Amino acid sequence: MDGRILIIDDVATNRIVLKVKLVAASYHPILACGGLEGLRMARICVPDLILLDLMLPDLPGFDVLRELRNDPVTRDVPVIVMSASTALEDRLAALEAGADDVFVKPYDDDLMMARLRNLLRSRQDLADLTDGHDSGLFGMAEPEAEFQQPGHLALVTEWPQRAMKLREDLSPLMRDTISVLTHDTVLSDAQPATRAPDIYLIDVDYLQSERGLRLLSDLRSRAATRHAGICLIAGAAVQSHMIMALDLGANDILNTGMTLPEIALRLRAVLRSKRRADLRREQVQDGLRLAMIDPLTGLFNRRYASARMMVMAARSQRDGRPLAVMVADIDRFKAVNDKYGHAVGDDVLIEVGHRLGCSLRADDLLARIGGEEFLIAMPLTTTDEAQSVARRLCLEVEQRPILVAGGGALKVTVSIGLAMSQCAENGSPNAVADSVDALIGRADQALLASKRAGRNQVTLARTAA
Repeated sequence: MDGRILIIDDVATNRIVLKVKLVAASYHPILACGGLEGLRMARICVPDLILLDLMLPDLPGFDVLRELRNDPVTRDVPVIVMSASTALEDRLAALEAGADDVFVKPYDDDLMMARLRNLLRSRQDLADLTDGHDSGLFGMAEPEAEFQQPGHLALVTEWPQRAMKLREDLSPLMRDTISVLTHDTVLSDAQPATRAPDIYLIDVDYLQSERGLRLLSDLRSRAATRHAGICLIAGAAVQSHMIMALDLGANDILNTGMTLPEIALRLRAVLRSKRRADLRREQVQDGLRLAMIDPLTGLFNRRYASARMMVMAARSQRDGRPLAVMVADIDRFKAVNDKYGHAVGDDVLIEVGHRLGCSLRADDLLARIGGEEFLIAMPLTTTDEAQSVARRLCLEVEQRPILVAGGGALKVTVSIGLAMSQCAENGSPNAVADSVDALIGRADQALLASKRAGRNQVTLARTAA
Protein backbone atom coordinates (compact mmCIF):
# COMPACT_ATOMS: atom_id res chain seq x y z
CA MET A 1 0.00 0.00 0.00
CA ASP A 2 1.26 3.46 -0.89
CA GLY A 3 -0.38 5.07 2.17
CA ARG A 4 -1.87 7.89 0.11
CA ILE A 5 -4.03 10.03 2.39
CA LEU A 6 -6.28 12.70 0.81
CA ILE A 7 -6.87 15.69 3.12
CA ILE A 8 -9.95 17.73 2.21
CA ASP A 9 -10.02 20.90 4.33
CA ASP A 10 -10.47 24.55 3.41
CA VAL A 11 -8.24 25.81 6.25
CA ALA A 12 -4.61 25.90 5.15
CA THR A 13 -3.29 25.55 8.72
CA ASN A 14 -5.28 22.35 9.24
CA ARG A 15 -3.96 20.90 6.00
CA ILE A 16 -0.36 21.74 6.87
CA VAL A 17 -0.60 20.33 10.42
CA LEU A 18 -2.11 17.06 9.15
CA LYS A 19 0.45 16.86 6.36
CA VAL A 20 3.32 17.15 8.84
CA LYS A 21 1.86 14.40 11.05
CA LEU A 22 1.30 12.07 8.11
CA VAL A 23 4.72 12.63 6.57
CA ALA A 24 6.29 11.92 9.97
CA ALA A 25 4.46 8.57 9.94
CA SER A 26 5.73 7.84 6.38
CA TYR A 27 2.39 8.37 4.66
CA HIS A 28 1.92 10.34 1.44
CA PRO A 29 -0.56 13.19 1.94
CA ILE A 30 -2.50 14.74 -0.94
CA LEU A 31 -4.12 18.14 -0.27
CA ALA A 32 -7.44 19.55 -1.46
CA CYS A 33 -8.94 22.87 -0.29
CA GLY A 34 -12.57 22.21 -1.18
CA GLY A 35 -15.21 19.55 -1.74
CA LEU A 36 -15.25 19.66 -5.54
CA GLU A 37 -11.47 19.54 -5.77
CA GLY A 38 -11.42 16.72 -3.25
CA LEU A 39 -13.89 14.67 -5.27
CA ARG A 40 -11.92 15.23 -8.46
CA MET A 41 -8.63 14.20 -6.84
CA ALA A 42 -10.24 11.19 -5.16
CA ARG A 43 -11.40 9.89 -8.53
CA ILE A 44 -8.05 10.53 -10.19
CA CYS A 45 -5.62 9.16 -7.60
CA VAL A 46 -7.97 6.85 -5.59
CA PRO A 47 -6.36 7.39 -2.17
CA ASP A 48 -6.08 4.73 0.50
CA LEU A 49 -7.93 6.92 3.03
CA ILE A 50 -9.61 10.33 3.14
CA LEU A 51 -9.57 12.86 5.98
CA LEU A 52 -12.61 15.09 5.42
CA ASP A 53 -13.67 18.33 7.07
CA LEU A 54 -17.44 18.87 7.13
CA MET A 55 -17.42 22.66 6.81
CA LEU A 56 -16.30 23.35 3.23
CA PRO A 57 -16.95 26.55 1.24
CA ASP A 58 -18.21 25.03 -2.01
CA LEU A 59 -19.82 21.70 -1.12
CA PRO A 60 -20.95 20.46 2.30
CA GLY A 61 -18.95 17.55 3.65
CA PHE A 62 -22.11 15.45 3.87
CA ASP A 63 -22.60 15.83 0.11
CA VAL A 64 -18.95 14.94 -0.50
CA LEU A 65 -19.44 11.77 1.55
CA ARG A 66 -22.52 10.75 -0.42
CA GLU A 67 -20.73 11.36 -3.73
CA LEU A 68 -17.80 9.25 -2.59
CA ARG A 69 -20.06 6.40 -1.53
CA ASN A 70 -22.12 6.50 -4.73
CA ASP A 71 -19.06 6.31 -6.99
CA PRO A 72 -17.81 2.72 -7.62
CA VAL A 73 -14.24 4.05 -7.84
CA THR A 74 -14.24 5.55 -4.32
CA ARG A 75 -17.00 3.80 -2.43
CA ASP A 76 -14.61 1.46 -0.57
CA VAL A 77 -12.13 4.19 0.40
CA PRO A 78 -12.26 4.71 4.20
CA VAL A 79 -13.28 8.22 5.28
CA ILE A 80 -12.56 9.81 8.65
CA VAL A 81 -14.52 13.00 9.26
CA MET A 82 -12.69 15.74 11.19
CA SER A 83 -15.32 18.15 12.51
CA ALA A 84 -15.33 21.18 14.77
CA SER A 85 -19.02 20.59 15.43
CA THR A 86 -19.93 18.97 18.74
CA ALA A 87 -23.58 18.57 17.69
CA LEU A 88 -24.80 14.99 17.95
CA GLU A 89 -26.94 15.36 14.83
CA ASP A 90 -23.86 16.26 12.75
CA ARG A 91 -22.00 13.17 13.95
CA LEU A 92 -24.99 10.94 13.24
CA ALA A 93 -25.49 12.53 9.82
CA ALA A 94 -21.84 11.92 8.94
CA LEU A 95 -22.07 8.26 9.95
CA GLU A 96 -25.35 7.92 8.07
CA ALA A 97 -23.75 9.42 4.96
CA GLY A 98 -20.95 6.84 5.02
CA ALA A 99 -18.16 8.08 7.29
CA ASP A 100 -16.14 5.29 8.89
CA ASP A 101 -15.48 7.42 11.95
CA VAL A 102 -15.93 10.97 13.24
CA PHE A 103 -13.35 12.87 15.30
CA VAL A 104 -14.38 16.14 16.95
CA LYS A 105 -11.68 18.81 17.09
CA PRO A 106 -9.58 18.98 19.17
CA TYR A 107 -9.01 15.22 19.08
CA ASP A 108 -6.36 12.92 20.49
CA ASP A 109 -3.60 12.53 17.88
CA ASP A 110 -2.52 9.05 18.99
CA LEU A 111 -6.06 7.72 18.91
CA MET A 112 -6.74 9.26 15.51
CA MET A 113 -3.54 7.75 14.06
CA ALA A 114 -4.47 4.36 15.53
CA ARG A 115 -7.87 4.58 13.83
CA LEU A 116 -6.15 5.61 10.59
CA ARG A 117 -3.84 2.57 10.77
CA ASN A 118 -6.82 0.37 11.57
CA LEU A 119 -8.82 1.51 8.55
CA LEU A 120 -5.82 1.33 6.22
CA ARG A 121 -5.21 -2.25 7.29
CA SER A 122 -8.84 -3.18 6.60
CA ARG A 123 -8.60 -1.47 3.23
CA GLN A 124 -5.45 -3.42 2.39
CA ASP A 125 -7.03 -6.72 3.48
CA LEU A 126 -9.87 -6.07 1.05
CA ALA A 127 -7.45 -5.12 -1.74
CA ASP A 128 -5.33 -8.23 -1.11
CA LEU A 129 -8.28 -10.42 -2.07
CA THR A 130 -7.86 -9.30 -5.68
CA ASP A 131 -4.05 -9.29 -5.44
CA GLY A 132 -3.87 -5.70 -6.63
CA HIS A 133 -5.95 -6.29 -9.77
CA ASP A 134 -8.83 -4.11 -10.84
CA SER A 135 -11.91 -5.28 -8.96
CA GLY A 136 -13.89 -4.97 -12.19
CA LEU A 137 -12.06 -8.04 -13.46
CA PHE A 138 -13.80 -10.03 -10.74
CA GLY A 139 -17.22 -8.47 -11.30
CA MET A 140 -16.89 -6.31 -8.18
CA ALA A 141 -17.34 -2.89 -9.72
CA GLU A 142 -21.08 -3.25 -10.04
CA PRO A 143 -23.32 -1.27 -7.69
CA GLU A 144 -23.77 -3.00 -4.38
CA ALA A 145 -27.10 -4.53 -3.54
CA GLU A 146 -28.64 -3.46 -0.28
CA PHE A 147 -28.15 -6.21 2.29
CA GLN A 148 -31.58 -7.17 3.52
CA GLN A 149 -30.76 -10.33 5.45
CA PRO A 150 -30.59 -9.67 9.20
CA GLY A 151 -27.24 -10.30 10.82
CA HIS A 152 -26.26 -11.94 14.09
CA LEU A 153 -24.81 -9.78 16.87
CA ALA A 154 -23.30 -11.46 19.95
CA LEU A 155 -22.95 -9.41 23.14
CA VAL A 156 -20.04 -10.77 25.17
CA THR A 157 -20.20 -9.95 28.87
CA GLU A 158 -19.97 -11.52 32.30
CA TRP A 159 -22.99 -9.47 33.39
CA PRO A 160 -26.08 -10.87 31.63
CA GLN A 161 -28.34 -8.17 33.12
CA ARG A 162 -26.32 -5.46 31.38
CA ALA A 163 -26.40 -7.38 28.10
CA MET A 164 -30.14 -7.96 28.35
CA LYS A 165 -30.68 -4.24 28.89
CA LEU A 166 -28.51 -3.34 25.91
CA ARG A 167 -30.27 -5.92 23.75
CA GLU A 168 -33.65 -4.54 24.79
CA ASP A 169 -32.53 -1.01 23.93
CA LEU A 170 -30.95 -1.91 20.57
CA SER A 171 -33.67 -4.25 19.29
CA PRO A 172 -36.03 -1.47 18.11
CA LEU A 173 -33.13 0.09 16.14
CA MET A 174 -31.75 -3.08 14.53
CA ARG A 175 -33.35 -5.96 12.64
CA ASP A 176 -30.55 -8.31 13.60
CA THR A 177 -30.59 -11.27 15.96
CA ILE A 178 -28.89 -10.34 19.23
CA SER A 179 -27.59 -13.10 21.50
CA VAL A 180 -25.68 -13.00 24.79
CA LEU A 181 -22.45 -14.93 25.36
CA THR A 182 -19.88 -15.11 28.13
CA HIS A 183 -16.12 -15.10 27.64
CA ASP A 184 -15.94 -18.90 28.01
CA THR A 185 -18.89 -19.70 25.73
CA VAL A 186 -17.46 -17.47 22.98
CA LEU A 187 -14.24 -19.49 22.85
CA SER A 188 -15.94 -22.87 23.12
CA ASP A 189 -18.27 -21.99 20.21
CA ALA A 190 -15.48 -20.56 18.01
CA GLN A 191 -14.91 -23.77 16.05
CA PRO A 192 -14.30 -24.00 12.25
CA ALA A 193 -17.50 -26.01 11.75
CA THR A 194 -19.58 -23.42 13.62
CA ARG A 195 -21.10 -20.44 11.88
CA ALA A 196 -19.81 -17.48 13.85
CA PRO A 197 -21.88 -14.37 14.64
CA ASP A 198 -21.41 -11.51 12.19
CA ILE A 199 -20.37 -9.14 14.99
CA TYR A 200 -18.99 -9.65 18.48
CA LEU A 201 -19.61 -6.71 20.82
CA ILE A 202 -17.24 -7.21 23.78
CA ASP A 203 -18.19 -5.49 27.03
CA VAL A 204 -14.75 -4.34 28.16
CA ASP A 205 -15.96 -2.78 31.42
CA TYR A 206 -17.19 -6.09 32.74
CA LEU A 207 -14.48 -8.27 31.17
CA GLN A 208 -11.74 -5.81 32.19
CA SER A 209 -9.65 -4.14 29.51
CA GLU A 210 -6.75 -6.62 29.42
CA ARG A 211 -9.05 -9.63 29.29
CA GLY A 212 -11.15 -8.02 26.56
CA LEU A 213 -8.02 -7.35 24.49
CA ARG A 214 -6.93 -10.98 24.86
CA LEU A 215 -10.36 -12.12 23.71
CA LEU A 216 -10.16 -9.78 20.71
CA SER A 217 -6.76 -11.21 19.77
CA ASP A 218 -8.01 -14.77 20.28
CA LEU A 219 -11.05 -14.26 18.05
CA ARG A 220 -8.87 -12.75 15.31
CA SER A 221 -6.56 -15.79 15.42
CA ARG A 222 -9.27 -18.45 14.97
CA ALA A 223 -10.45 -19.65 11.57
CA ALA A 224 -14.14 -19.51 12.48
CA THR A 225 -14.07 -15.93 13.78
CA ARG A 226 -11.16 -14.10 12.15
CA HIS A 227 -13.42 -12.45 9.55
CA ALA A 228 -16.14 -11.45 12.03
CA GLY A 229 -16.76 -7.84 12.96
CA ILE A 230 -15.41 -7.19 16.47
CA CYS A 231 -16.27 -4.09 18.47
CA LEU A 232 -15.47 -3.12 22.04
CA ILE A 233 -17.83 -1.15 24.23
CA ALA A 234 -16.57 0.51 27.38
CA GLY A 235 -17.22 3.30 29.80
CA ALA A 236 -14.07 5.10 30.87
CA ALA A 237 -11.68 2.92 28.87
CA VAL A 238 -7.95 3.49 29.24
CA GLN A 239 -6.74 5.41 26.19
CA SER A 240 -3.77 3.09 25.63
CA HIS A 241 -6.11 0.09 25.64
CA MET A 242 -8.35 1.71 23.00
CA ILE A 243 -5.32 2.30 20.77
CA MET A 244 -4.13 -1.26 21.31
CA ALA A 245 -7.60 -2.61 20.46
CA LEU A 246 -7.58 -0.77 17.13
CA ASP A 247 -4.10 -2.05 16.35
CA LEU A 248 -5.20 -5.60 17.23
CA GLY A 249 -7.99 -5.39 14.67
CA ALA A 250 -11.12 -4.10 16.43
CA ASN A 251 -13.55 -2.74 13.84
CA ASP A 252 -14.78 0.03 16.14
CA ILE A 253 -14.55 1.24 19.72
CA LEU A 254 -17.89 2.21 21.28
CA ASN A 255 -18.49 3.80 24.64
CA THR A 256 -21.43 3.83 26.96
CA GLY A 257 -21.68 7.61 26.59
CA MET A 258 -22.80 7.24 22.97
CA THR A 259 -26.48 7.46 22.20
CA LEU A 260 -28.26 4.28 21.15
CA PRO A 261 -28.83 5.60 17.57
CA GLU A 262 -25.08 6.18 17.19
CA ILE A 263 -24.23 2.72 18.53
CA ALA A 264 -26.75 1.18 16.12
CA LEU A 265 -25.35 3.21 13.19
CA ARG A 266 -21.80 2.11 13.93
CA LEU A 267 -22.80 -1.55 14.32
CA ARG A 268 -24.69 -1.44 11.01
CA ALA A 269 -21.61 0.08 9.34
CA VAL A 270 -19.45 -2.76 10.69
CA LEU A 271 -21.99 -5.29 9.41
CA ARG A 272 -21.97 -3.69 5.93
CA SER A 273 -18.17 -3.76 5.80
CA LYS A 274 -18.06 -7.35 7.00
CA ARG A 275 -20.55 -8.48 4.37
CA ARG A 276 -18.74 -6.53 1.66
CA ALA A 277 -15.54 -8.39 2.54
CA ASP A 278 -17.42 -11.72 2.68
CA LEU A 279 -18.83 -11.04 -0.78
CA ARG A 280 -15.37 -10.16 -2.10
CA ARG A 281 -13.94 -13.41 -0.73
CA GLU A 282 -16.77 -15.39 -2.32
CA GLN A 283 -16.21 -13.69 -5.66
CA VAL A 284 -12.48 -14.38 -5.54
CA GLN A 285 -13.12 -18.02 -4.64
CA ASP A 286 -15.57 -18.28 -7.55
CA GLY A 287 -12.95 -16.71 -9.82
CA LEU A 288 -10.31 -19.17 -8.67
CA ARG A 289 -12.71 -22.05 -9.15
CA LEU A 290 -13.57 -20.91 -12.67
CA ALA A 291 -9.87 -20.53 -13.46
CA MET A 292 -9.29 -24.25 -12.89
CA ILE A 293 -12.66 -25.83 -13.75
CA ASP A 294 -14.03 -26.67 -17.19
CA PRO A 295 -17.42 -24.92 -17.19
CA LEU A 296 -19.17 -27.58 -19.29
CA THR A 297 -18.22 -30.82 -17.55
CA GLY A 298 -17.23 -29.49 -14.12
CA LEU A 299 -13.92 -31.35 -14.42
CA PHE A 300 -10.53 -29.71 -14.00
CA ASN A 301 -9.25 -27.86 -17.05
CA ARG A 302 -5.90 -28.06 -18.86
CA ARG A 303 -4.41 -25.17 -16.87
CA TYR A 304 -5.04 -26.82 -13.52
CA ALA A 305 -4.11 -30.28 -14.84
CA SER A 306 -0.68 -29.02 -15.98
CA ALA A 307 0.13 -27.62 -12.53
CA ARG A 308 -1.19 -30.72 -10.74
CA MET A 309 0.75 -33.01 -13.05
CA MET A 310 3.96 -31.16 -12.16
CA VAL A 311 3.37 -31.93 -8.48
CA MET A 312 2.44 -35.55 -9.12
CA ALA A 313 5.44 -36.14 -11.39
CA ALA A 314 7.84 -34.52 -8.91
CA ARG A 315 6.51 -36.73 -6.12
CA SER A 316 6.80 -39.80 -8.34
CA GLN A 317 10.44 -38.99 -9.10
CA ARG A 318 11.27 -38.18 -5.48
CA ASP A 319 9.72 -41.35 -4.04
CA GLY A 320 10.60 -43.65 -6.94
CA ARG A 321 6.95 -44.68 -7.25
CA PRO A 322 5.10 -45.20 -10.55
CA LEU A 323 2.72 -42.67 -12.08
CA ALA A 324 0.25 -43.73 -14.77
CA VAL A 325 -1.00 -41.19 -17.30
CA MET A 326 -3.82 -41.74 -19.75
CA VAL A 327 -5.21 -39.65 -22.56
CA ALA A 328 -8.78 -40.68 -23.44
CA ASP A 329 -10.60 -39.47 -26.55
CA ILE A 330 -14.26 -39.96 -27.52
CA ASP A 331 -14.40 -41.94 -30.76
CA ARG A 332 -15.99 -40.28 -33.79
CA PHE A 333 -17.14 -37.33 -31.71
CA LYS A 334 -17.19 -34.99 -34.72
CA ALA A 335 -19.82 -37.21 -36.32
CA VAL A 336 -21.98 -36.84 -33.20
CA ASN A 337 -21.80 -33.05 -33.42
CA ASP A 338 -22.42 -33.02 -37.17
CA LYS A 339 -25.42 -35.37 -37.01
CA TYR A 340 -27.12 -34.38 -33.75
CA GLY A 341 -25.86 -30.85 -33.04
CA HIS A 342 -23.59 -29.34 -30.43
CA ALA A 343 -26.20 -29.51 -27.66
CA VAL A 344 -26.23 -33.30 -27.91
CA GLY A 345 -22.45 -33.27 -28.17
CA ASP A 346 -22.31 -31.35 -24.90
CA ASP A 347 -24.55 -33.96 -23.25
CA VAL A 348 -22.17 -36.68 -24.41
CA LEU A 349 -19.12 -34.85 -23.06
CA ILE A 350 -20.77 -34.32 -19.67
CA GLU A 351 -21.84 -37.96 -19.35
CA VAL A 352 -18.51 -39.40 -20.50
CA GLY A 353 -16.72 -37.17 -17.99
CA HIS A 354 -19.05 -38.39 -15.26
CA ARG A 355 -18.51 -42.06 -16.12
CA LEU A 356 -14.76 -41.68 -16.20
CA GLY A 357 -14.79 -39.94 -12.81
CA CYS A 358 -16.92 -42.63 -11.17
CA SER A 359 -14.29 -45.25 -11.92
CA LEU A 360 -11.32 -43.37 -10.44
CA ARG A 361 -9.94 -42.93 -6.94
CA ALA A 362 -10.12 -39.73 -4.90
CA ASP A 363 -6.38 -39.05 -5.40
CA ASP A 364 -6.51 -39.54 -9.16
CA LEU A 365 -6.64 -36.59 -11.53
CA LEU A 366 -9.30 -36.26 -14.23
CA ALA A 367 -9.35 -33.22 -16.50
CA ARG A 368 -10.83 -32.18 -19.81
CA ILE A 369 -7.86 -30.94 -21.84
CA GLY A 370 -9.37 -30.56 -25.30
CA GLY A 371 -12.64 -30.70 -27.19
CA GLU A 372 -13.33 -34.39 -26.59
CA GLU A 373 -10.05 -35.31 -24.90
CA PHE A 374 -9.56 -36.18 -21.25
CA LEU A 375 -6.40 -36.55 -19.16
CA ILE A 376 -6.19 -39.07 -16.33
CA ALA A 377 -3.25 -39.35 -13.92
CA MET A 378 -3.03 -42.10 -11.31
CA PRO A 379 -0.24 -42.00 -8.71
CA LEU A 380 1.12 -45.16 -7.05
CA THR A 381 -0.25 -47.32 -9.86
CA THR A 382 1.57 -50.22 -11.51
CA THR A 383 1.40 -50.95 -15.22
CA ASP A 384 -0.93 -53.92 -14.70
CA GLU A 385 -3.23 -51.88 -12.45
CA ALA A 386 -3.31 -48.99 -14.91
CA GLN A 387 -4.14 -51.24 -17.86
CA SER A 388 -6.94 -52.85 -15.86
CA VAL A 389 -8.40 -49.44 -14.97
CA ALA A 390 -8.11 -48.21 -18.58
CA ARG A 391 -9.98 -51.26 -19.89
CA ARG A 392 -12.64 -50.74 -17.22
CA LEU A 393 -13.03 -47.09 -18.33
CA CYS A 394 -13.60 -48.17 -21.94
CA LEU A 395 -16.20 -50.68 -20.78
CA GLU A 396 -17.91 -48.15 -18.48
CA VAL A 397 -18.42 -45.75 -21.40
CA GLU A 398 -19.43 -48.39 -23.95
CA GLN A 399 -21.79 -50.65 -22.00
CA ARG A 400 -24.68 -48.20 -21.55
CA PRO A 401 -26.10 -45.85 -24.21
CA ILE A 402 -26.01 -42.16 -23.31
CA LEU A 403 -29.44 -40.55 -22.98
CA VAL A 404 -29.64 -37.15 -24.65
CA ALA A 405 -32.20 -34.37 -24.94
CA GLY A 406 -35.30 -35.37 -26.86
CA GLY A 407 -35.30 -38.92 -25.53
CA GLY A 408 -32.61 -40.32 -27.82
CA ALA A 409 -29.81 -42.66 -26.83
CA LEU A 410 -26.32 -42.84 -28.33
CA LYS A 411 -23.75 -45.58 -28.08
CA VAL A 412 -20.36 -43.99 -27.50
CA THR A 413 -16.87 -45.41 -27.04
CA VAL A 414 -13.47 -44.03 -26.04
CA SER A 415 -9.94 -44.84 -27.05
CA ILE A 416 -7.15 -44.58 -24.47
CA GLY A 417 -3.41 -44.16 -24.64
CA LEU A 418 -1.48 -45.13 -21.50
CA ALA A 419 2.06 -44.14 -20.48
CA MET A 420 3.99 -45.01 -17.34
CA SER A 421 6.49 -42.63 -15.72
CA GLN A 422 10.19 -43.31 -15.55
CA CYS A 423 11.93 -42.13 -12.36
CA ALA A 424 14.52 -39.52 -13.39
CA GLU A 425 17.78 -39.06 -11.57
CA ASN A 426 17.59 -35.28 -11.94
CA GLY A 427 14.84 -33.86 -9.74
CA SER A 428 15.23 -30.23 -10.85
CA PRO A 429 12.08 -28.26 -11.84
CA ASN A 430 13.11 -28.32 -15.51
CA ALA A 431 13.57 -32.08 -15.41
CA VAL A 432 10.10 -32.43 -13.91
CA ALA A 433 8.58 -30.22 -16.60
CA ASP A 434 10.32 -32.21 -19.31
CA SER A 435 9.12 -35.50 -17.82
CA VAL A 436 5.51 -34.29 -17.67
CA ASP A 437 5.54 -33.13 -21.30
CA ALA A 438 7.24 -36.33 -22.40
CA LEU A 439 4.84 -38.50 -20.42
CA ILE A 440 1.74 -36.86 -21.88
CA GLY A 441 3.34 -36.93 -25.33
CA ARG A 442 3.88 -40.70 -25.11
CA ALA A 443 0.29 -41.18 -23.92
CA ASP A 444 -0.87 -39.13 -26.94
CA GLN A 445 1.11 -41.32 -29.30
CA ALA A 446 -0.37 -44.41 -27.70
CA LEU A 447 -3.84 -42.91 -28.15
CA LEU A 448 -3.19 -42.52 -31.88
CA ALA A 449 -2.19 -46.17 -31.98
CA SER A 450 -5.50 -47.12 -30.33
CA LYS A 451 -7.36 -45.12 -32.97
CA ARG A 452 -5.45 -46.79 -35.80
CA ALA A 453 -6.08 -50.23 -34.32
CA GLY A 454 -9.85 -49.79 -34.53
CA ARG A 455 -10.79 -47.54 -31.55
CA ASN A 456 -12.46 -48.48 -28.22
CA GLN A 457 -9.27 -50.00 -26.86
CA VAL A 458 -6.20 -49.31 -24.74
CA THR A 459 -2.64 -49.04 -25.99
CA LEU A 460 0.36 -48.99 -23.68
CA ALA A 461 3.10 -46.60 -24.80
CA ARG A 462 6.62 -47.90 -25.23
CA THR A 463 9.03 -47.10 -22.44
CA ALA A 464 11.01 -43.90 -23.02
CA ALA A 465 14.54 -44.45 -24.23
